Amino acid sequence: MITLKNLVLRRGVKVLLDNASCTINPGEKVGLVGRNGAGKSSLFGLLNHTLHEDKGDFYVPPQWRMAQVAQDMPETDQSATQFVIEGDVTLLAAQQEVTASEDSGDGERMAHAYMALHDAGAHDAPARAQALILGLGFRTDELERPVNSFSGGWRMRLQLARALMCPSELLLLDEPTNHLDLDALVWLEAWLKRYEGTMLVISHDREFLDAVTNVTIHIHTAQLTRYGGNYSRFEDMRAEQMALQQSAYSRQQDKMAHLQKFIDRFKAKASKAKQAQSRVKALERMEKIGPVLADADFTFEFTEPQNLPNPMLAMSDASFGYPPPDEGSEPTIIVKNISRSVLAGQRIGILGANGQGKSTVVKTIARDLQPLAGQITEGKGLNIGYFAQQELDVLRPADTPLEHMIRLVRECTAEGRLSGQPTREQDLRSFLGNFNFTGDQVKQSVGSMSGGEKARLVLCMIVWQRPNLLLLDEPTNHLDLATREALSVALNEFEGTVMLVSHDRALLRAVCDEFWLVSRGGIEPFDGDLDDYQRYLLDMAKQSREAQRQEQRDAQRSPVATPVAAPEQKTRTVEPNRSPEQKRSDAQRRQQLAEKARPLKKELEQTEKRMAQLAQEKSRLEASMSQPLSPADLAHNGKQLKALNDENEALEARWLELTEAIEAVSA
Repeated sequence: MITLKNLVLRRGVKVLLDNASCTINPGEKVGLVGRNGAGKSSLFGLLNHTLHEDKGDFYVPPQWRMAQVAQDMPETDQSATQFVIEGDVTLLAAQQEVTASEDSGDGERMAHAYMALHDAGAHDAPARAQALILGLGFRTDELERPVNSFSGGWRMRLQLARALMCPSELLLLDEPTNHLDLDALVWLEAWLKRYEGTMLVISHDREFLDAVTNVTIHIHTAQLTRYGGNYSRFEDMRAEQMALQQSAYSRQQDKMAHLQKFIDRFKAKASKAKQAQSRVKALERMEKIGPVLADADFTFEFTEPQNLPNPMLAMSDASFGYPPPDEGSEPTIIVKNISRSVLAGQRIGILGANGQGKSTVVKTIARDLQPLAGQITEGKGLNIGYFAQQELDVLRPADTPLEHMIRLVRECTAEGRLSGQPTREQDLRSFLGNFNFTGDQVKQSVGSMSGGEKARLVLCMIVWQRPNLLLLDEPTNHLDLATREALSVALNEFEGTVMLVSHDRALLRAVCDEFWLVSRGGIEPFDGDLDDYQRYLLDMAKQSREAQRQEQRDAQRSPVATPVAAPEQKTRTVEPNRSPEQKRSDAQRRQQLAEKARPLKKELEQTEKRMAQLAQEKSRLEASMSQPLSPADLAHNGKQLKALNDENEALEARWLELTEAIEAVSA
């Protein structure tokens, strides 16, 4: 088990943990919660040995293997599959040991190396890696793409797949859901529920924590408090605990006031001096109960919109996508033939699997993209507040929050969009203060801020504009639980229209009363709730896996079958009024093709027979290596297994060459 006893942990002058103690048992799934800056990621640093305790005792079983998501952006031209396979450090070490043992010529060492390679699962490593990659939202045609060809968010998904690939007894996940869509999130939850080791996860997604954790550790006032149960259970128990603490504090304050009153009244009287002194000592010995100082949770609200056009906008036979990259090329259409209206007061959640076009729809409505066809008619006085998926799309890293607000005032003035908002510098400072930007923070460069601070600044700029239509594309990626709750409350009190793309199911449930599904190049109302959508995603994933397996089976069968079937089909489609010369010519041509294809087909048949024999021999060898054998026999079998694998690879390459040659002859 993991034990922390009287632990002190500092970062600079800040004390993150002060004489904190806690125990984590094997196999527990732990949610680590606390406000931003409380020390959650620093505790992870302690567990992975990148940080060291300043005082106290800290123990992790040394035999435990640990896996975690690397935070650096991978820069490699390896294929996605190979990159994820190398996350299996046990397999990687076994492969290196096989190479080293062969170079050494030590038979016993080779025997053990081959056994370790077999035990590490070398035979099914590509299949395991690809299952992880596909589960996290990649397409089958992307499995062999170079890692460098993916965007940052997709590379971080590959880092997550690489961490899950690693065999481990301890898994550390720091905000694993940030780069995931809802479909990938549902898959990840199912995978983590099956994980057999000990897991610690930092997340601001309430429903994700509820689904995958059974213990919650709360970091508060430099202490670790353990609660049995998931996040919702933790909230209930903490509320009860705070109520009891407040009651005990009130009773103690009454008792202390009573003692102090006696001391003040009788300390000057000789006859009562001894009793008064006794009460002074009792007051000094009393262990003080702290008041319940509820966290100063961040709250805000949207100003009432100046007007509410109805409909807000109407889309008529519209197509959305991206313009052609250069002259002469075609535009990329993502969704088409959309005819829908957005009404005042609607709360619309936009659902859809990754890559279907949710963000494209939002960007087009937000005027960042132009419709490729059809038209969007906006209501008079439409004022859009747009939260982009990447905050830096609208923020300048070198500027300060105050400079952002001043520039926003100038832009709105130039466009005639001022509607009673505060515009003086002091007013803007006060407005920023409502979003926890106080003192010198208003002059701090945005580039040095955390993701949560940037998200709050974007919210501040949106609220100041008094929008009547909110377009929110993954607004919670960097928000902590308290800020997410504040956003949920503010959106529910907002009098305008909301269109929301989010993988935060708690936010979607709290805010949205209807859903649109972006799928197969169109937009349709989704008749159901989020539980129905979750079942829909699982069904779609199952169908997709089955279709992929069928395609692979067809691909393996079709190259051999096609050359035989194709000529017969052509014969049946020939027109009946051909001349005798044409018939003789066609017959000669078919005979020539058959003569050319015959030796290729014969070799292909022999190759397939040999591959089947190799598969049987491999199965026999692998079975024998799982039995007690002498080192010499193990080494001999290991060499044979490697030779069989090498021969099989060569045969597979030849099989592909033969099938391509047969196809070419038939064509």
